[in-house]
Amino acid sequence: QVQLVESGGGLVQAGGSLRLSCAASGRTFTRMGWFRQAPGKEREFVAAIAWGGDSTNYGDPVKGRFTISRDNAKNTVYLQMNSLKLEDTAVYYCAANMRRSLPPSKLLSDYDYWGQGTQVTVSS
Repeated sequence: QVQLVESGGGLVQAGGSLRLSCAASGRTFTRMGWFRQAPGKEREFVAAIAWGGDSTNYGDPVKGRFTISRDNAKNTVYLQMNSLKLEDTAVYYCAANMRRSLPPSKLLSDYDYWGQGTQVTVSS
């Protein structure tokens, strides 16, 4: 059974940092990524990474502040979030697929497997 389980969310002050983790089980994915959804808004792309870690893609709002990485031995992807802003508040979802596009896709519809989400709240 394929599962993606996120962890690491929480409450942080603006300007602070958090690291999210997503542990995959059941198979190894060629592409893993993060999306987020704030209340009343559509789910949006945050970041994605290829299996080898040599190709990444970021959404414009997080470029220069967030870093995605993966540990294939642990079948886990991470999202290091620095310089957090109030507008980063959202539920963050891990996603995965078996595609081979480069750079990894930003499209929500290209991801076949999803985690349950973890809440990130940034306070002033």
